[in-house]
Amino acid sequence: MHAIARGGITATALALLVAGCGSSSDSTGTAAAGDPHTAVVTVTADKCLTDRTSYDAGAVDFKITNRDATAVSEVEVVLDERILAEKENLPPGFSGTFSVNLQPGTYQLYCPGAATERVPLVITGTATSQAVTDTTQLLQEGTKTYGQYVDQQVAGSLEAVTALDAAIKSGDVDKSKVAYAKARPFYERIEPVAESFAGLDPKIDARADDVPVTQLTGFHRIEYGLWTKKSTDGLEKYSAQLVTDTKELQTKATGLTYQPAELANGAVGLLDEVSKSKVTGEEERYSHIDLVDFFANVEGSQQAFANLKPGLNTIDPALTDTISKAFQANLDLLDDYRTTDNPYGWKLYGDLSKTDVKKLADSVQAIAEPLSRVASKVVDA
Repeated sequence: MHAIARGGITATALALLVAGCGSSSDSTGTAAAGDPHTAVVTVTADKCLTDRTSYDAGAVDFKITNRDATAVSEVEVVLDERILAEKENLPPGFSGTFSVNLQPGTYQLYCPGAATERVPLVITGTATSQAVTDTTQLLQEGTKTYGQYVDQQVAGSLEAVTALDAAIKSGDVDKSKVAYAKARPFYERIEPVAESFAGLDPKIDARADDVPVTQLTGFHRIEYGLWTKKSTDGLEKYSAQLVTDTKELQTKATGLTYQPAELANGAVGLLDEVSKSKVTGEEERYSHIDLVDFFANVEGSQQAFANLKPGLNTIDPALTDTISKAFQANLDLLDDYRTTDNPYGWKLYGDLSKTDVKKLADSVQAIAEPLSRVASKVVDA
């Protein structure tokens, strides 16, 4: 997670990122060439290069490749300081593909760590609308249901962090640890939505990789105090602020509308989160309750997919079946790591062997590969 945010699903507008670069370029490093509905972005140490000066409104396939930028590992599309979508885990030589619907306007392509971090992403033409078909209606119903799910999770998060705040104020470390573990899943299930609010997510969920420990706030500052300092001393201001920030998240997120491709991209983004920080033990480095977050990310990804499933099944039933089976295989595997030996319900990360970690990582990848094809299936439906 960089200073601006870590993952992003959109809510009303949409956009994303890409690979490749054009020949003759203007001041932004772009050239008018290629397919106006395929955005090709090459990540370099200098900036993110796009293959065109603008793209046509409507369904756009985004293709990203990191050519040689060791300091850049993610690409985001931002509108009015809100992350509309992003692709993480893009070290040199890696690539990623997304498909989304874009309306006319000027967005920013944000590549944290590049010499020039932001370049304009221009979408031209007229606003597009889709003809309503049975499949379209199924997908639209799915996005509405997903919006209700997000609202429920944010409400649950607020209730849980309020309980965490009360436990910390009581001075009971063990009670506070349990309250912390209970609060984590609500946020992790909807992480791409939460992370789309670029100024808010770092306050709630920044990790020591993102900022120095002395500058941490939110969940992981509390985690550090409870597990490393083994005390609630000084944590009251952080737990109170976490409640305030979660209330703000509820205000921003309640009632948002989504597009089918957003759900698809967000589902993949949640699995990227698992691969990036949960299966590596980096997320909960002080408490080691990473499997709590791992399971919540998978749950959230599966929920987004489930809301697309009725519509996707009319488009590509074989792909739908493959993804469904991959999710079930992952959940079956995760059951092996449940435990009653601690109050958190899952084995601690330190108890996992290298074989365990590899099995879990492979299981996530088995979902992510077919799931990454969904956005391109639903964007035109």
